[in-house]
Amino acid sequence: MRNVIVSVFLLLPFIGSSQLKKLQTQVLVVGGGTGGVAAGIQSARTGAQTVIVEQTGWLGGMLTAAGVSCTDGNAALHSGIWEEFRQALYKHYGTRNLETGWVSETCFEPHVGDSIFKAWAARETNLKVYYGWYFDRALKTGNKVTGAAFVNSRGEHMEVEAMFTIDATELGDVFASAGAAYDLGTEDSSQSGEKIAPGRSAMIQDLTWTATLKNFGKGADKTIPVPPGYEATRYYCSTSDAPCNGSPYAMNTLKVLDYGKLSVPKGSPYKYMLNWPAHGNDCYLNVVELKPIEREQEYRKAKDQTLGFIHFLQTKLKQKNIGLAEDEMDGGMAFIPYNREGRRVRGKVRFNVDHMRAPYDYKLYRTGIAVGDYPVDHHHGQYPGRPPSIPFPKVPAFNIPLGALLPERISNLVVCEKGISVSNIANGSTRLQPVVLLTGQAAGLLAATKVLRGEDPITGVRHLQEQLLKIRCWLMPFADVPVTDPAWEMVQRIGVTGIIEGVGKAEGWANKMYFYPDSLLRVSDFLRAGTRTGLLRLADHFVGADHRYVTLADLTLLYKAQDFRPTEMRHKAGRLRTAEHDLEKYHLPKKAAADPLTRKEAAIYLDYFFDLFEESELSINGSYQRSSKAGG
Repeated sequence: MRNVIVSVFLLLPFIGSSQLKKLQTQVLVVGGGTGGVAAGIQSARTGAQTVIVEQTGWLGGMLTAAGVSCTDGNAALHSGIWEEFRQALYKHYGTRNLETGWVSETCFEPHVGDSIFKAWAARETNLKVYYGWYFDRALKTGNKVTGAAFVNSRGEHMEVEAMFTIDATELGDVFASAGAAYDLGTEDSSQSGEKIAPGRSAMIQDLTWTATLKNFGKGADKTIPVPPGYEATRYYCSTSDAPCNGSPYAMNTLKVLDYGKLSVPKGSPYKYMLNWPAHGNDCYLNVVELKPIEREQEYRKAKDQTLGFIHFLQTKLKQKNIGLAEDEMDGGMAFIPYNREGRRVRGKVRFNVDHMRAPYDYKLYRTGIAVGDYPVDHHHGQYPGRPPSIPFPKVPAFNIPLGALLPERISNLVVCEKGISVSNIANGSTRLQPVVLLTGQAAGLLAATKVLRGEDPITGVRHLQEQLLKIRCWLMPFADVPVTDPAWEMVQRIGVTGIIEGVGKAEGWANKMYFYPDSLLRVSDFLRAGTRTGLLRLADHFVGADHRYVTLADLTLLYKAQDFRPTEMRHKAGRLRTAEHDLEKYHLPKKAAADPLTRKEAAIYLDYFFDLFEESELSINGSYQRSSKAGG
């Protein structure tokens, strides 16, 4: 395990009998999980002195230490560090086909994910990782977070002072300790802003203590001892081969195992992710309000639930040749649980399912910093009481608004992982691994930008988004305009202005939002988006022209109708002089004035000449603040 020594970190001597370690850094990331490792690596890459403090010996959280190594969603969204991670997996396995399990297009061995993240961390000279430390409490002055205190299993203590702190804990421990307001459990409409909210309760989603299993071959007997409290009836109906007093699951045992079949090196034995909700190893356990180090004993119940399922598979379902993969995680058992839900901070904005279903009816999409496409999905099968009815409304692909990462009244703290400011229902879509990776990357960039340049994320939305585009992070989930398209950045910028709207579609387990770049731009669509945003003064000649398509002549007249400021006019005059040369790289065809424009062509012209992205001053709630043109 290699740690990079960074000279800028100050490690003070042990103080007295308390054995207190003190460190100082610019950015502190509490938790090296899925969001935390992305945040720490991006912060260091941006140039900030960064410390990650992680309670396990692994990096990657859900993806690695929790063993959820078949990812959910975002297969068509090749964004940022998520795509970088997939490319590293392709290189490791020597193939781009990692769809070995039927649940996901990206299945891999947990230890491979950990090794990738550790290799990346080791390359960053601005990054130091401390393993084996549990979060204990936030350090703060007034409402300003100044770092965090930690404890390890030996009773030693460590404090890390930081200019900016990132809460990347699984359950939102840092913001809770810092005094930020938060929600836990289901909500009513007054909390979430959703008419379909189920009402208030303390119920959270089931967690899962996953395992990685291996096929040891015909004749092997890997049967584990009977775990404490084992009852075979718990696992009845888990597959079509299992005993069942009710409705058996439709798939047989081998098909259930293939759910999470992992990619392995050629010629190696098959491995399987054991993360099965239907009478399998989901477990209801709410230990959110305990201190992190105190949760370990309580998690025994979840471990025994999984061990019991393994024993059931080996005995009742006659799979004794399939046992724990001793070369994965903790002898095949995860180091940490797969937490689907914990505390959710009350942020500068609250992202809910209505924002997901109809983004253009609201404004938050304009502040997007990460993308996702997973449907609303909750696990409540093991809840001991009667769970409230939680609807699973259909949603298109979506983006995460910046304000959901920022606590309402606590400064110098940003949240990633599953504790961002979302409703209980929306959490069913935002909690998945690729979304959390990208949210973490944005949090790391935000923190580093703040400490290095003093930029306020609340007033610098567009600048943060521009920096995200430079590192190939998507702001809008337009699946039909790949990052390899020369106009990708332009389409992304126009997308978050809202002047050309995408079209969302709910499509099973991989929802979509399409830009339709090669379709002609209708005047009616353009007028609707222009009215919603208030970004442009619409020329009178558009009135009554709803039936036709936007032409180059239309944009010329539209340009003349704007009330650009003198400084803007000088900038635009310079662009006009270099336009022909600059626009060559976008492969625009020669157009006559009356020729209709495709949506992508219109996006290129609008972004290049009108600068709507750069000149649209944006509040954290997505409202345009420029008084001369803006409404919305």
